[in-house]
Amino acid sequence: MTKSVAVVTGAAGDIGRAIAKRLADDHDVILLVDLDLAAAEKAARTLGPAERFVAVGCDVTSEESLAAMARTAATHGTVRTLVNNAGAARAVSLHGTSPDDWRADSKLNLEAPFLCFRAVEDQLTATQGSVINIASVNGMHVFGHPAYSAAKAGMLHFTKLVAVEYGKYGIRSNAVAPGTVRTQAWEARAAANPNVFEEARRWYPLQRVARPEDIAEAVGFLAGPLASAISGVCLPV
Repeated sequence: MTKSVAVVTGAAGDIGRAIAKRLADDHDVILLVDLDLAAAEKAARTLGPAERFVAVGCDVTSEESLAAMARTAATHGTVRTLVNNAGAARAVSLHGTSPDDWRADSKLNLEAPFLCFRAVEDQLTATQGSVINIASVNGMHVFGHPAYSAAKAGMLHFTKLVAVEYGKYGIRSNAVAPGTVRTQAWEARAAANPNVFEEARRWYPLQRVARPEDIAEAVGFLAGPLASAISGVCLPV
């Protein structure tokens, strides 16, 4: 039988690496896709053997680079799960957002997930696979970072578009919307403001900041058989 492949973009980061680790529970091969190949290779080495955790250097905003990634995936099996995790935010305020900032955030956070999906669409159809888009609570409410937030809101609608149009092929499409997550990026903020996590946790009912593993568990659930009748939803974590 053809091996099942999970593709995780932005996999060199804390959340991407945690997702890759979780998906290895029920996928044969994990492609750790990242613009920084060296960082992806380092992450892959920490997770397990090279035949299961494969690092791929890829610019997710480039159709040519994504086509090469899709060909690499096909040499290892057939893509059953695509996790669009790559993302970044630039300007904090709308007034401070330049046109270049707006376009760059839109390209990475909204256009790239579309391009990633189209690159492996045929493989997902063959496996009746699953798409999980890592959105953000910023796409649901106004918390600053306007270009990033608008793109994430668009990603949530894109999630529903895939669910509605591709459901007839057995493809499911869902999103996970993380709140504050204890990652290296937030640790850098904590270095400047030691109270940043204490301030952030007050916004959440559980009075704690999520871990990358919390996001990964939600992804694992949505990608797995327990969620076989769930499509087109956004799960905040």
